[in-house]
Order: sequence, then C-alpha cells, then structure tokens
Amino acid sequence: MNTNAKLLLITIDGPAGAGKTTASKILAERLGYKYIDTGALYRGVAYEAKKSNISSDDDAGLEKLCATLSLEFVRSEKGLRLFSNKSDITDEIRTPEMSMLASAVSARMVVRKYLLFQQKELGKGKGAVFEGRDMGTVVFPMADVKFYLDASVKTRAKRRYKELAGKKDSPALEQIENDIKHRDENDKNRKLAPLKAAEDAIIIDSTELDIDAVVKHMISCIQNLLS
Repeated sequence: MNTNAKLLLITIDGPAGAGKTTASKILAERLGYKYIDTGALYRGVAYEAKKSNISSDDDAGLEKLCATLSLEFVRSEKGLRLFSNKSDITDEIRTPEMSMLASAVSARMVVRKYLLFQQKELGKGKGAVFEGRDMGTVVFPMADVKFYLDASVKTRAKRRYKELAGKKDSPALEQIENDIKHRDENDKNRKLAPLKAAEDAIIIDSTELDIDAVVKHMISCIQNLLS
C-alpha cells in the first residue's frame, strides 16, 4: 500500500479475542511498518512477577522488579519474540493465567509508568502499529489513526478456544468465556487507563467479519484519511 511516504503512528485497541493481534500484524506487514504488541509487555511483567513471587498488588515489589527488567522484541524465524533479560518468554506468557495476571498488574501505576516510557520510545519515528488497550487513549492520544476492534463475547471466546485447542491444559470453551467476561470487567472498570474507545477512534465490530475483511476496512480508512 502506498501511503505517499508519510509515516503514520497507528493504534489498535480493544478487548481480548477481538482479533487485534492478527489484524495488527497483517496491517503492519502490508504497510511495511513495525508491529508492537504492548499486551506482551504487560504479560512479560506479569510473568516475571509470578516467577519472583511478587503479588499483583505489591507496588513496592513491582517497582523494584521493573527497575531490573529488560524487555525486548526480537524478530526471528518464529516471528516476533519477547525476550526478558535475554531469555525468550514468548510461549510462557501465552496462557490464560498470564492473561489474567497481566490484567491485574496493568492496573498498577508503577507498572504503567515503566511501560509508558518503553512504549513511547518504541513509537518515536512513527511507521508503527501499536496494539493494546489504551494506546489511543493514554499512550498515543495524538496518534495519526486510531482503531477500536471489538466483537461479541461468544465470538471472542470461540476464537480464543480455537487458538488454544491442542495445547497442554487448554481450558474448556465455557471457562474461556467466563475468563473473557472477567477480564473485560476488570479492564473496563479499573480507575487507571480503563479499556475504552478513544473519542476519535474508528470502531470496527469484527463479530461477523474475518480478519481479511477487517484489515481491508482499516486500509480503506487509512487511504481515505490520506487522500
């Protein structure tokens, strides 16, 4: 896609299972942009907190932990991988437990302050697609293009069930749906940076759309804004 050489900073927010990760990766690839999975950063903090036996509400412990962390995205044959202090933790953070724990630590100011700086550094120079939950509202309120991708709870649960199917100790569909509802409640009702669409975000409901249709719509919206 030709964006007239103008580099943009694009944010894609939304709840778990709406298709943000896949849509963000494809959109970034088609634009020739960097893809930044900010949710993985929170999962990385959650993973290291659990490994160090630090409770999700222990602000002092989390602050000390963040001061010693070195989270880094590395491109490899397996795709974009997250390394923590030189160790690949990509697979370890993709579990229902880490998903819930990431939601809990993301509500702590010390964690958000640490990752806010990391994210803003990654956004310098633009030419990037940032996926998360508060990218367009808190981290990059002046982003060039903001999307909010949503879908029904049942649709999101089915997608996550298919994603986890075959993996060790994969949860039942009903459990996944309950976990998603719980995480939605936590993310939308927390006092600090709650999950919501930015006022100027383009809202896309992917309940009845496949990923290709979602990305085509996003590209169309970007082209309209640039024309």
